[in-house]
Amino acid sequence: MRRFFAKNETRGRLTSNGVLGGGALGLTAALRLAQCGEEVVLFEREATPGGLAAGFQCGPSYLEKFYHHLFRSDTEATALINELGLGDKLEWPRPVTASLIGGRIYPLDSPLSVLRFSAVPFIDRLRLGAAIAYLKAEPNYHRLEKTTADAWIRKYMGRKVHEAQWKPLLESKFGDRYQDIVMSWFWARVHFRSPSLGYVRGGFQQLYNRLVDEIQRLGGQTRFGTSVVSVERTESGKLRVSTGDGSHEFDRVISTLPTRLTVQLTPALQGEYGDRYSKIDSYGAHCVILALDRRLTDIYWLNVNDRGYPFLALVEHTNYMPPEDYGGRRLVYLGNYLPMDHPLFKKSDDEVLAEFLPFLKRINPAFDPSWVTEHWIFKAPFAQPIVTVGYADRLPPHETPVPNFYVANMSQVYPQDRGQNYSIGMANRLVNRLVPSA
Repeated sequence: MRRFFAKNETRGRLTSNGVLGGGALGLTAALRLAQCGEEVVLFEREATPGGLAAGFQCGPSYLEKFYHHLFRSDTEATALINELGLGDKLEWPRPVTASLIGGRIYPLDSPLSVLRFSAVPFIDRLRLGAAIAYLKAEPNYHRLEKTTADAWIRKYMGRKVHEAQWKPLLESKFGDRYQDIVMSWFWARVHFRSPSLGYVRGGFQQLYNRLVDEIQRLGGQTRFGTSVVSVERTESGKLRVSTGDGSHEFDRVISTLPTRLTVQLTPALQGEYGDRYSKIDSYGAHCVILALDRRLTDIYWLNVNDRGYPFLALVEHTNYMPPEDYGGRRLVYLGNYLPMDHPLFKKSDDEVLAEFLPFLKRINPAFDPSWVTEHWIFKAPFAQPIVTVGYADRLPPHETPVPNFYVANMSQVYPQDRGQNYSIGMANRLVNRLVPSA
């Protein structure tokens, strides 16, 4: 990767850049442009930076609205954290990951735990272990783009492993689309993951706040709480970004917004381009966070494979980071990915809690609602792309038919489907392409 310079005084007239979106991708792109001596203004609808990784104050630390961690393979995120002076806060615990199957909890986060996975016969455990080892070793995901995860798992891991472990997870994550999910997506879930999980002690929000500070220090501007209304090309060849606070003209614009939203905001992209690239389906994220006065489980990540639960995962964050970081609170996420018109998104907090809390007693029979001292509920659209066979052919290139207008968003990190690391990496690569080396 080319080194980014703090200021480039030799390039003559500076190029002005507008960046739409203040998540990991937009902020990293704005930083890299500013480091290259470019003019940059970033627009973000929300009041705070971070996008889906944004956090809120919880005791003396920040807590993510939607659970986040890093894997050892997330080298781009790790490098940025170190670059911005937060490396001393990056920790790598090895918390317990497990699945709830038939009312029992089975750890599944090591080769030994796979051999002990008594939900299936021993011969099936061996098939499971061999298939995971293959996916870890296979470097070329393109070999897996012609088949679905559902079909591949049934064929190579066996029917019993498919029924016990993977079908319930695919079905709870993708609903009636689960049989269409491409195997290359599943490959990425296995290939890059590590048992040690990285976290910036005190919350990832510190990274995003530090990005904003550095962009501003280098002369860039950040406009939070500002909604983009439209993007149009002017007669002089500039790109006009209209917002609720006025309009701004740029030589170049990078949109990190979902492709569908980018097309809606840009009349020149509607028609053939929009018809081809803006129809990728995504689910929204719905996340309940509970603060408890005591521990619920001894597990960090619990996949809920049993039918009937109103959430697909229970993530007990304070079995990963210490409760003292959050004023002694025990923190539990109850997460879902659902169609954006799902009734759950319209329910009140009281209705959601009334639906969710009884199921915690199935996981811990001692649980009582009086353990809950606080709660928060967060919702976000376009959080989980539906990565079906042929997905790669439906992804837009970064270049658009509008000169100097670029699209770079989470859908394009395929075969991944989201993640701070992949967004940061995409921003690095795109700016390297757009700004010639000094």
